[in-house]
Amino acid sequence: MAPTAELTPRSITRPRLELARYRDLSLLPVLLVLGVIGVIVSPAFLTADNLLGVGQQSTELSLLVLAQALIMIAGRMDLSLESTIGVAPVIAVWLVLPDQGSRFTGLGLLPDWSAVPLCLLVGALIGAVNGFLILKLRLNGFIVTLGALTLLRGLQIAISEGQSIVNLPSSLTYLGKASWLGVPAAIWICATLFLAGGTALAWLRHGRALYAIGGNAEAARAAGIRVDRIVWIVLILGSVLAAFAGILYTGHYGSISADQGNGWIFQVFAATVIGGVSLNGGRGTLFGALTGVLTLQLVVNVMTLAGVPPLWNQFLNGAIIILALIVSRFTSGEKQD
Repeated sequence: MAPTAELTPRSITRPRLELARYRDLSLLPVLLVLGVIGVIVSPAFLTADNLLGVGQQSTELSLLVLAQALIMIAGRMDLSLESTIGVAPVIAVWLVLPDQGSRFTGLGLLPDWSAVPLCLLVGALIGAVNGFLILKLRLNGFIVTLGALTLLRGLQIAISEGQSIVNLPSSLTYLGKASWLGVPAAIWICATLFLAGGTALAWLRHGRALYAIGGNAEAARAAGIRVDRIVWIVLILGSVLAAFAGILYTGHYGSISADQGNGWIFQVFAATVIGGVSLNGGRGTLFGALTGVLTLQLVVNVMTLAGVPPLWNQFLNGAIIILALIVSRFTSGEKQD
């Protein structure tokens, strides 16, 4: 009689773990199906103008997703990224632009070329303050970043006086409008940043440390990883990326609206989660997160070409988040409450 294989917890959970290995690629068939549907819906789908337009519209959201993915891999989340994309360029132009009367009350203290560095500096400052409150004062990260989201949104509306800011410095609008080799510069920049981030996570010591911290912060600390320092750096980097997304968005549309970025955090979480980044930390890749962004944008593009009212977009994003959580529950191999 042949011996009976012993059933162990490892052998029982093995199918889930094997399936989890392919979560980062799970959206590739979805993208293919969306492409086929797009071709059927409209012959304009495969035109260069349409595809480059989808890519251009994806860049700002992609940078927020890149920031959120890095933070979530480290076991944290940052809700204030939604406000940073708007408030950082608003503060920069407030310091750079002169008083425009009833249109905008600028201070005009600094030269035009400083608008981009100022914007990135504001982003870094927001991330640093969030990190201080979370890591040094040990406040709840969700509540801190939620409070920051509200505070920064109010600051943005107050400085912009509730209206759009136009006549912006050319240094602030160049990257959002420029094209390099026939492709929007924002797409080249976004692709480069994702490639750099993916390489860092895969090959650099600090990048690999993010997975260790997100998986078990205490074990990572016991292994000699400077957990608080690395998490603080990631929070700052995430806010800088959000501020840079604000630069691209501002240049793309040629103005800064009083509600710039409002409601984006839902799309950010939707793209990040369906792209395979775990809400519990320690799992996911930037490639998966990028496919999440492209999936959301292609869904919107196909719906637009099909004549579906854009009012359904928010409903669809919510449905995608819930579906992603269901998929995550059965493919991650993690126990969830």
